[in-house]
Amino acid sequence: MKNILLIGGTGKTGRRIARRLEACGHPVRTASRTGAGTPFDLDDPSTWAPALADVTAAYLVEPNLRSDVDREARIPRLVGEAVGAGVRRLVLLSAYGVGEADDSHPLKVAEHAVRGSGADWTILRPDWFSQNFSEGPWLQGIRTGTLSLPTGDGRTPFVDAEDIAEVAASALTEDRHSGRTYQLTGPRAIGFGEAAGLIGRATGRTVRHVDVDPDEFTERQLSLGVPSDVARLLTGLLVAVRSGRGAVVGDGVERALGRPPRSFEDYVTETAAAGHWT
Repeated sequence: MKNILLIGGTGKTGRRIARRLEACGHPVRTASRTGAGTPFDLDDPSTWAPALADVTAAYLVEPNLRSDVDREARIPRLVGEAVGAGVRRLVLLSAYGVGEADDSHPLKVAEHAVRGSGADWTILRPDWFSQNFSEGPWLQGIRTGTLSLPTGDGRTPFVDAEDIAEVAASALTEDRHSGRTYQLTGPRAIGFGEAAGLIGRATGRTVRHVDVDPDEFTERQLSLGVPSDVARLLTGLLVAVRSGRGAVVGDGVERALGRPPRSFEDYVTETAAAGHWT
């Protein structure tokens, strides 16, 4: 039986995809630099062939958004090797707004490579993950009670990583998603203040969002060791929320799965009950 390869198989989406595929009896190969069943590093092409052996479908993730890396040597080269090794279906985790971005966007070249690969392909463009509040960069702010971000009163339709994983698992195993690009969002756009309030009520604590100056936010990221180009990219994405861009609700989850996306409220209730914020 042929394998399904999950690059970043231990990450937010990868481990959720693996769980779904394994529950359905699909042979799964998780691959990442650490903690996965198969060692894999996009910076080390010598690790690619073992991961691609006997694989027919692959989930691709580009974790490095720095501007000083050779983009062509990463996902595009990997796509070429994957197709050459017999992979016939590719699912790429991209990001919201890549379609409208110019060619300088770090994920643009990855999308071009997947579309031009000759394999069946599906591209996922999710909005901000709900799980950023419980597993990612905003967790510390939630725990301390103050989430400081340069987003003002802007709103965004946070998408549940469980929905992303379900769409990806379906795209990796079903023909009907071939050639499709899915904008993945939650069912409504909400502000960070509302999101913090919902988490606070669910946990019985005071949690608030504080708007900060974009330059101050960038400087704070730099002080934490974030590379300057990544810090500025992240600040720009958050400022886009402040200015009202990215508040549009997408139909990708419903198109892919035939059901509405999970609400932020459901995510909060489930996450609080699991004790992730205690």
